[in-house]
This record gives sequence, C-alpha cells and structure tokens, in this order.
Amino acid sequence: MGDLEARIRRLEDVQEIGQLRARYCQYLDDGHWDELAGLFTEEGRFVGLSTASGRSELRTFFAGLQGGPLTAWWHFSANETVTVDGDTASGETWLYQPCVVDGEAQVAAGRYTDSLVRQDGKWLFTERKVTFFWWVPLTAGWDAGRIGWAPADGALDPRYRG
Repeated sequence: MGDLEARIRRLEDVQEIGQLRARYCQYLDDGHWDELAGLFTEEGRFVGLSTASGRSELRTFFAGLQGGPLTAWWHFSANETVTVDGDTASGETWLYQPCVVDGEAQVAAGRYTDSLVRQDGKWLFTERKVTFFWWVPLTAGWDAGRIGWAPADGALDPRYRG
C-alpha cells in the first residue's frame, strides 16, 4: 500500500501544481492582485521584467504592469513539467502571450521556471522566473531573440541572445 499511496500523492501534487499555475495566469489576466500575490510564499519572488519579492511588493508590481504601456494581456501556458521531491518542487511551463503595448497588438512567447514549496498543505511559488523567446509587434512578425518591447529584453532567454 505504501507505494500506491506515494504514487497517488505524487499525482495529486502534480495536479495541484498545475492548478496553481493556471490560477496564476487567470488572476494575472483578470487583475486579481491580492489572490495573485497569495500564490507565492511570504518571501516569494517574481523574476523577469523586473524582480519583486514578498507579497506586498508582488501585488504592487503586478498591478503596476497594467498602469503603464502594457494595457492588456492574455497568458496561455502549456508543456508543463514538474519534479516533486517531498514538500518542494520545480519545473517549467511554456508561455504564449498576446498583449497590447502602447495601443499596439504584440505577441510574446517564453517560459516560466518555477520553484515551489508545500506550506500548510498548499503548493505556493517560492520563485517564478520568466524568460522570453521573443516579444514583438504583431505586424513585425516574430523570430527567436526578437524583442520589440524594451523591458522584455532583460528577460530574453540567453540561448536566443545574438
């Protein structure tokens, strides 16, 4: 029974982590900043367009994105991987993101790299890092390493930097 229980626990963990990742995208797209920050540990970090640490800073950072030139976005994630080791986990999720920057339709793609922990029976991000394959105006077309929005350049996946 022990092996079966462990296998079921792993499946439940993988499913719960998938739901955590889905809620992240939904809360971000719908502007639920408190709920979004609550998906991270108290000291959790987001790394990418900028670095924000701790729930208060995360809430301010994510809410501030919509107050600048990035006025709309929709996050679609796929190709999820996860490795669970007891109460910690890590993995990657690929990202496709149509968005609007300064009134112009743009498209971005990249990956999230996650570090997670189970606290009080609930999976949370300790760090979520985004790197981009590209981020360009829709009319310009896309290609690996092409960045059309300056803040995304700092999060360009190093494999695509020319």
